[in-house]
Amino acid sequence: MDLHVIIGSQRTALELAGVSRGTWHYRFNPRPAVQDPVHQADRAYECRISTAHQDRILGFILAGWEKGNSVDHAFATAWDNGVLLASNRTWWRIAAGYEDQQARPTIPRKRGGKRGSSEMPVVKATGPCQVWSWDITDVYSKWQGKVFKVYSIMDIFSREIVGWRVEERESDHLAAEMFRTAIARHGAPLIVHADSGPAMKSNLLRDTLTAHGVELSHNRPYVSNDNPFSESGFRTMKYRPGYPRIFDDLEAAREYPTGYVHWYSTDHKHSGIALFSPSQVHDGSWKELWDKRDKVHQDYYERHPGRFRQRPTTPAPATHVGINLPETKTPQKLAQ
Repeated sequence: MDLHVIIGSQRTALELAGVSRGTWHYRFNPRPAVQDPVHQADRAYECRISTAHQDRILGFILAGWEKGNSVDHAFATAWDNGVLLASNRTWWRIAAGYEDQQARPTIPRKRGGKRGSSEMPVVKATGPCQVWSWDITDVYSKWQGKVFKVYSIMDIFSREIVGWRVEERESDHLAAEMFRTAIARHGAPLIVHADSGPAMKSNLLRDTLTAHGVELSHNRPYVSNDNPFSESGFRTMKYRPGYPRIFDDLEAAREYPTGYVHWYSTDHKHSGIALFSPSQVHDGSWKELWDKRDKVHQDYYERHPGRFRQRPTTPAPATHVGINLPETKTPQKLAQ
């Protein structure tokens, strides 16, 4: 108090003494004592997820881990079944807080990327069957130096795998045959994007695609992210729990993608398309499921408004996707 009188400013005096104004106030105006105070961590705030709900969420997560599925997959599956206990981020926090992290599905270690082709590709799709991305990746055999080649075509809007095959070698005529089959089944896209490998830039494949009015797009040299959709699809396959890594023969190498492609297209809750499956986005059936999710979401909000800052919106797939889309310029190649 003497310092306050000498300086003439309470604020300055408190700063010099290292005492906050709140502390000073409550020294002379103490709060009334509370009988049996409740620690903040134990207080029942309206926004706090109950222990019962946390245990239930953890049960869903562990059940998903046993099947090799991610937290996103468990969250979306429960949501599709009419169960919404907390946000997706809360599910991830509960998963991170689980003591036995060895229960998580294990994935192989990441390997290096690939190179790309000439000028910067810019493509855009506003619906299915407008832009396809394709690539070839190696899978290992039990013989040193021998690999099998997995060919895959992906619709970048829906993430649907519209064509695939596994062979012992990389060949332009095998790629052309794969595209003919895919076009016969789904129709011809407007653009096909790929890297700059020999099969991708072959005259045979170019003639096959341009005969259907398809425009070609290729990666730039030494650019690893010009073909993100196909690279991401292969990464999901190779990092999925249960991936064999080593295949005894060509038949075994073909057997695994057969099951994987069906799972990826029909059951995979894809984070890039609002946790819907590629087949649901491809055929438009996601809209019906979105209505169900939104109803569950809004009902959850009505029951627990204190857990939200404002009324939530239910995520939906983007209206357009693309590769190297500029923010202000018009894309060079638009599939509309």
